[in-house]
Amino acid sequence: MCVHAHPDDESSKGAGMMARYVREGIEVLVVTCTGGERGDVLNPKMDRPEVQENLPRIRSEEMARAREILGVEQHWLGFVDSGLPDGWLPDSGTELPEDAFYLVPTEEAAAPLVEVMRSFKPHVVTTYDEEGGYPHPDHVKTHEISVAAFAAAGDPGRYPGLGEPWQPLKLYYSHSFGKARIEALHYAMVEAGLDSPYKEWMDAGDWTRDKSERVTTRVECAAYFDIRDEALKAHATQVDPDGFWFAVPREIQQKAWPTEDYELVETRIDSRLPEDDLFAGLR
Repeated sequence: MCVHAHPDDESSKGAGMMARYVREGIEVLVVTCTGGERGDVLNPKMDRPEVQENLPRIRSEEMARAREILGVEQHWLGFVDSGLPDGWLPDSGTELPEDAFYLVPTEEAAAPLVEVMRSFKPHVVTTYDEEGGYPHPDHVKTHEISVAAFAAAGDPGRYPGLGEPWQPLKLYYSHSFGKARIEALHYAMVEAGLDSPYKEWMDAGDWTRDKSERVTTRVECAAYFDIRDEALKAHATQVDPDGFWFAVPREIQQKAWPTEDYELVETRIDSRLPEDDLFAGLR
């Protein structure tokens, strides 16, 4: 089970891993917490009035296409996108809309996720780290309810009436944009004589939020980057096929950084670190 904040997050964070496991015969469920209703149209080719007016429906349709490409199951939790006001941080005091996912008390917001965990019965759960991967209110809230649901799903005293208790065995945080990966891709582009999309990041040199050293598990999935890319392109309102996400040729990505990377933060079984498989100790 991979818990994500918005439609498109599943395709930009861990899609290669999911495509690999589906094709190995593993059942994979994406849980999408919100509908992305307050997201912006980030692809200039799609920035048209009729798209803006129908964004919730269009993002749902994009999710359906991406789901089919990846081969995963998918479940909407039904919370409302919080948006991302300028300058928002958890302690900034910046106001959010009153129906925002972020403002739902965690105990309440975790309930439908507990129900899905008890129904789907995952052995492995992935989500974002304590900062949401980056500070977006919906990503932070996704982290909070994922951790809460992982702890509660197997407890018969918690959330009675939401299904028979089921305890997932491993909880991971995804780490998609660590320093080590960015440097590897940047220098591979430079070596190939190409313009690196990461040059400004390298020049800025600010890695204070880097969590690369926390990675415990690197899942080889380079052979599935083509499926990942097609799933990402399905989210046409969010991703420009001629833009940043595809600036590094796939062949360079496959050679320079062929894995998607995770941090094992809780396990109910023995698993020797480092790992190359989210199901290490389970197979």
